[in-house]
Amino acid sequence: MQEHSVKATYNIKQMPFGTNFLSNELVEFNLWAPDKTNIKLCLTNANKTIEIDMPAKSDGWFSIVTDKAYSDSMYQYKLDDGLKVPDPASRYQPLDVHGPSQLINPDKYDWGPDIKWKGRPWNEVILYELHIGTFTEQGTFKAAEEKLDYLVDLGITAIELMPVADFPGKKNWGYDGVLLYAPDSSYGKPDDLKNLIKKAHQKGLMVFLDVVYNHFGPDGNYLYVYARSKFFNEKFKTPWGDAINFENKSVRDFFIYNALYWLEEYRFDGLRFDAVHAINDDSKPDILQELSQIVRNSIDSDRHIHLVLENDNNQSHYLREKKNFKPRYFNAQWNDDYHHCSHILTTGEDKGYYIDYTPIATKQDTSYYLARCLLEGFAYQGEISKYKNNELRGEKSSDLNPASFVNFIQNHDQIGNRAFGDRITKISSIEAIKAAACLYILAPSIPMLFMGEEWAASTPFLFFCDFNDDLADAVREGRRNEFAKFPEFSDPEVRKTIPDPIDIKTFETSKLNWKE
Repeated sequence: MQEHSVKATYNIKQMPFGTNFLSNELVEFNLWAPDKTNIKLCLTNANKTIEIDMPAKSDGWFSIVTDKAYSDSMYQYKLDDGLKVPDPASRYQPLDVHGPSQLINPDKYDWGPDIKWKGRPWNEVILYELHIGTFTEQGTFKAAEEKLDYLVDLGITAIELMPVADFPGKKNWGYDGVLLYAPDSSYGKPDDLKNLIKKAHQKGLMVFLDVVYNHFGPDGNYLYVYARSKFFNEKFKTPWGDAINFENKSVRDFFIYNALYWLEEYRFDGLRFDAVHAINDDSKPDILQELSQIVRNSIDSDRHIHLVLENDNNQSHYLREKKNFKPRYFNAQWNDDYHHCSHILTTGEDKGYYIDYTPIATKQDTSYYLARCLLEGFAYQGEISKYKNNELRGEKSSDLNPASFVNFIQNHDQIGNRAFGDRITKISSIEAIKAAACLYILAPSIPMLFMGEEWAASTPFLFFCDFNDDLADAVREGRRNEFAKFPEFSDPEVRKTIPDPIDIKTFETSKLNWKE
């Protein structure tokens, strides 16, 4: 078991990863490449490229300070075999994940009076989850700005962006990101995202970001080329490949600095951490505990910073509150238990993971579990899960504040993981949905809507991505084979009717129709 001492504070003005603008127009470039012995910085200005040797430091680090780099310069790192790779901490990739990185000076952005924005307390949060690419017809940060007044009028106090970290191609849910510091160029420039956040704050809206720290996408992750021996742990496997090696301090720091980067350089008000149950780390403290402690130690104490988990293991110890009622680690967790109970009662569906909330698996009916969610948070607090092969699931949550849970009746997963991206209005009556909506919106837990839910949007939200060649074929077939275990999709010909995630029509069909 790896022991880690928690450093009191981290400073993103002196990040060990990526680039730092120093005094006198000097720029520092840093790359952690423990599997390589020689690295060159390839720097392009006015279509002229120069190569500069990067001296090797200790523990696999390469670093150089130069006066030949400027804001908006393009750069890559050249490995000893000649391969040129982007900066893993790139702030912007105008030519996508395989192209050069663009040097961004964060000090040039003028936040103006927004620098005084301190956020809003957690008990005022009413979340609205949205996907930038499908929220508007244009699918950009700038276009999303135009909808902020609408969201304020609706009563929303916080928008939550699905992941924006740079992914391959022009369309993606966001969970295939490979350059975690760079907003995807298909949505706009870094300043466009900052403008969206600044305008939201001016209207009293908080902005959250969904981040993915359990895996990297399958296309464009060059860390495998120059840092595989340290960055990944082959002992563990995830559905997406080798697990991230959180036992290594540099790896831990990469993600801790990333969280701080979004919260400080972009002034996000909170982060939602995707599928942390897929993180393998038995260190003390584990990466989630260390990250949350450092974030709370490093950011001004008068700012309201909110950290939220998605954790299918129902591990309530991450949510325990201190005596002063501030969260020990995380403010809250998405409560899938609540969704599943509500969904069964609203639609009658009881297959797959829904079985655990029905008399089929237990002696209790679904309404018992829904009541338990409302009263105690989790439905499963250490009981045997039939769906999970009779494993014990969850920890006691009855002593937690109801605001330790985010409740919802729809989200990107629960819609998009259906074969045809059906929203609940396609499979239930309006009367039942209204009753379910009243319950989760008025309950003391934190409510979250999914974009378009408020007007019963007719558009589906399908799974889509933008891969090429063999990878595209594998994703296409994998998507369809996921549903082979369901009786209605047992026929291969029927499975072919499931929308192709690579087809541009799948993406376009998922865009909200604001004329509704």
